[in-house]
Amino acid sequence: MTEQTSETTKALLDGLSVVTVVGTLVDMLPSVAALFTILWTGIRIWETDTMQRVFGRKNAEQDTSPTQSDGDGR
Repeated sequence: MTEQTSETTKALLDGLSVVTVVGTLVDMLPSVAALFTILWTGIRIWETDTMQRVFGRKNAEQDTSPTQSDGDGR
């Protein structure tokens, strides 16, 4: 086997390896995306005022207090 053939074979096998890794990641991507979606949705639900009141982390009085300015720029 010549040096050129050896290098060509290495390049082909490296390319095959990359294709295998990408194929594996693409197959895993839906599962990983679903996991992150579930975690993100859980965090968003936990942050709601209702859940904070249920777990005693926020009082009802805090919900009614104004948090935004009335828009007059002062």
